[in-house]
Amino acid sequence: MNGPIRILIADDHPVVRDGLAAILSTQPDFEIAGEASTGAELVEKARALRPAVILTDLEMPELDGVEAIRQVRAADPDVRILVLTAFDSDDRIVGAIRAGAHGYLLKGAPRTEIFNAIRVVNGGGTLLQPVVVSQLMQRIQAGDEPPGELLTKRELEVLQLLGQGLLNKEIAERLHISERTVKFHMSAVLGKLGAGNRTEAVRRAVQQGLISLD
Repeated sequence: MNGPIRILIADDHPVVRDGLAAILSTQPDFEIAGEASTGAELVEKARALRPAVILTDLEMPELDGVEAIRQVRAADPDVRILVLTAFDSDDRIVGAIRAGAHGYLLKGAPRTEIFNAIRVVNGGGTLLQPVVVSQLMQRIQAGDEPPGELLTKRELEVLQLLGQGLLNKEIAERLHISERTVKFHMSAVLGKLGAGNRTEAVRRAVQQGLISLD
């Protein structure tokens, strides 16, 4: 059995950090690895503590949250990052995703939603709140953001194999991941491409030159 999910909390407000630590500590499969109050401290503690999941705000002193995420992922590509912030502007959302965030929640989200998001990103998935997906879709539909640029390397790999006709089990075996993780990636792909089903996702991906069916 795997150990608890070690979480690093980053927020410049002590009350917020304390509250999150108290809430997360109610879950038997969570363990608070540490806390950071600035972007620079987040980078430093991520390197020293090696948490499984980082729960971070974006507005932080010393080093912007987006840049902190970029530096953390550069140093440790395996760490999973979940953004919990009050910022719902599409620029901030896209910036965080491009920097390497695996999930994006707005402050005020129910605690059960936060718990679920942590477990999803820890399991290899990605998670965006519906309101966040809505913001991204508005930007995409306005032609400001090609949806393919928002797809991660792994999501593109899953999409390519799906386009070749492979089933979830076969995709999981090919990429050495679980079927559950494949489903997580497909859910993220559908949301980012604005597709209603897997067939539509493949069709849109081919049209945009994201994958090839050759």
